[in-house]
Amino acid sequence: MKRTLLAAALLSGCIMVSAHGAEQKADAPAKTAAKAAQSASDAAALQTVMHGNWRDPKNVARDVYRHPVETLEFFGLKPGQTVVEITPGGGWYSEILAPYLRDKGHYVAAVVDPTKVAENDRSYQQKSLDGLTRKYAAGAAQYDKVELVKYDPAAPKLGADGSADLVLTFRNVHNWVSDDNADAHFKAFFAVLKPGGVLGVVDHRAKPDTDIEAMKKSGYLTEALVVSLAEAAGFKLDAQSEVNANPKDTKDHPNGVWTLPPSNNHAVADDAKYKAIGESDRMTLRFVKPK
Repeated sequence: MKRTLLAAALLSGCIMVSAHGAEQKADAPAKTAAKAAQSASDAAALQTVMHGNWRDPKNVARDVYRHPVETLEFFGLKPGQTVVEITPGGGWYSEILAPYLRDKGHYVAAVVDPTKVAENDRSYQQKSLDGLTRKYAAGAAQYDKVELVKYDPAAPKLGADGSADLVLTFRNVHNWVSDDNADAHFKAFFAVLKPGGVLGVVDHRAKPDTDIEAMKKSGYLTEALVVSLAEAAGFKLDAQSEVNANPKDTKDHPNGVWTLPPSNNHAVADDAKYKAIGESDRMTLRFVKPK
């Protein structure tokens, strides 16, 4: 009798496990479909923002070089995230990130505090901050929820530790390398990110054998240098993309990367030559803060 009851119990358990497994298998396609639908919705939202009439036509014209949709998708941008952009400059990416995250998420624009830099750099930083502030004020429908954080470049503090999902920096690392404060910035990125958070880096890419002094002079950095800076701060390289590559860029221009568009620091007679090259060859690197 005991054997009969035990067998019945085991059989009942098998049936329950089997039924549970069947339910899981049945749920899998539905979950996959829901995930695909959400991804499509996120992509559509990004495309909508990309075509927003608030974007400066001069900025739109540079999409062909900067590939914002592909770049942001590679970095894993999603609604609901807290995203910190480091030194947005004139707000090129602000025009995309701020409205995208306005209702679902949080966009933080981290700018250099003009009072925390050397006097000979103060005017430039103040002008940059004033221009960005005016841009945000003039477009309240897009920028009213932007959080503007001013930081000391010698000891950056970008927000509460572990508060951000994504930190983005576009064409800034070469400036920090030149100023010898890149280490401090990468440590700040690591601190503000949540465990599992992502650091996205885009910058001008030097030839692999370029020495540090040539990098500082030209504005081009080796991928190895950027990876070493990130890893020293605790990050792990997760993936690399060629979305912002430009094989036409020979990287041997008389005035470094600033010879090329958009700076165009060259003789008028050479304008066609450098327009044909376009903007610089750029690395696109995704790092992760370990969990």
